[in-house]
Amino acid sequence: MKQKKNKEMAAKPSSKAISKAEALAVHLISGFGLSVAFWVAHNVHSITLTSHPSHTLCLIWVFECPAVILLYSRYRKDHEQCSYFKAVGRGLLGLPAGALINALGAIVLGAPAGIQYLPKTINWSLVMSLFTIVPAASVFGSSWTDWQRIFAFTKPIEPVDYMICLPAHGAVIGAWFGAFPMPLDWERPWQEWPICVSYGAIVGYLVGIVASLGFILVRQHVKGD
Repeated sequence: MKQKKNKEMAAKPSSKAISKAEALAVHLISGFGLSVAFWVAHNVHSITLTSHPSHTLCLIWVFECPAVILLYSRYRKDHEQCSYFKAVGRGLLGLPAGALINALGAIVLGAPAGIQYLPKTINWSLVMSLFTIVPAASVFGSSWTDWQRIFAFTKPIEPVDYMICLPAHGAVIGAWFGAFPMPLDWERPWQEWPICVSYGAIVGYLVGIVASLGFILVRQHVKGD
C-alpha cells in the first residue's frame, strides 16, 4: 500500500503546469528586472558595475527580487496544499539563506573576506541567491528530493524544472569562469572582487534562460508529436 502511494506521488506533477508562453513571459520579466536595474544605475545614479559594484548589485537584487519570488511562487509544488503567500514566504526565507550559502562558497574558493569587502560580498551573494536558490525555494519548499534532483543530479523533468535548473547552473558556471581574470596581474579595475565574477554570473544566467526556453520548446514539441 505504501509503495503504491509513493508511486502515485511520484507520478503526480510536482507543480502547476506551465505553457511555452508562460515560460517565455517569466524569463522576459526576469530579464527586464535586470535591464531596469542597470538602467537606473546608469541613468539615475550615474554608476556602473565596474565603478560602484556594491551599489549596482544592490539595485539588481532589489529590482529582481519581487519579480523572481512573485513569478515562481505561482508554480509552487503541491499547488493545492501550498498557498501562494506561503510560497512567497518560502522565497523570502530562501533569499538570505541562499546568500549565506553563496557567500561561504565564494570565500572557500578564494574570495576576499576582509571587512572592506563585506558590502560587495553581501550584495553579490543576494544576487546569486536570486539566480540560484530563491526560485527553487518558492517552487519546491523543503522537498529535499526535488532539490537533489535539480542541483545534485541535474535531472529536470517538467518545464518549471528547466526554468530553475539551467539558469542556476549557468549563473554558477558563469561566475566560476568570471573569476579566472581576478588573480592575473593586469591591474584592471574590473578585476577587483566581485566585478568580473558578477558579469560572468549575469551572462551565465542569461545563457541559462535561453537554454531553458530551448529545452522547453523541444520537449513540448516532442510531446506534441
